[in-house]
Amino acid sequence: MLVKIEEIRDEGLKINDRMSLELLEAALEGSGFRATEPLAFSANFRKVSGGVLLEGKFTERVVAECKRCLTESKLELPVSFTLNLVPESLARGTDVLDEDEVEEKERNQGETGGSFAIDDADEEVFDGKVIDLDPIIREQALLALPMSAVCREDCQGLCTQCGQNLNEKQCGCDTKFVDPRLAVLKNIKLQKS
Repeated sequence: MLVKIEEIRDEGLKINDRMSLELLEAALEGSGFRATEPLAFSANFRKVSGGVLLEGKFTERVVAECKRCLTESKLELPVSFTLNLVPESLARGTDVLDEDEVEEKERNQGETGGSFAIDDADEEVFDGKVIDLDPIIREQALLALPMSAVCREDCQGLCTQCGQNLNEKQCGCDTKFVDPRLAVLKNIKLQKS
């Protein structure tokens, strides 16, 4: 979805739209998560100090394999974000760097461990005339995903010996795990002197 800057009035601009299931699936590809429905989002745009302030909200509904018991778990992830959209002309500045300054900047970038300053983490650059909302929503949908999914917080997982799902029933296996490399130490008898 494209938003033209001239559409944003003094009172702002509010948009409610949907991202198709196909676009969302393409964004989530390779993440281990699968979208279950299209993404309905709301976005509020306001002009501020040469740029645009974007406040967005959506609820992402996905399914993934539980990392403990391997059953399919459904997740509902509410997302709220605020971004400062900066026109390229302001982001670049009017100063033109010569070749030595560009080289110095690239060298220093490696020392900081990132390609941007931490103060710029909530900023996105756009061409100054049109804001493409689709990549912003896709990025926020990816950032909302947890590192790994669990079906529930108290999931007991699988038995390490027989593979039984311990959420369904207990298996009766010996829960005391002894490393087979150390099992011979059980046979050592110590004598008192």
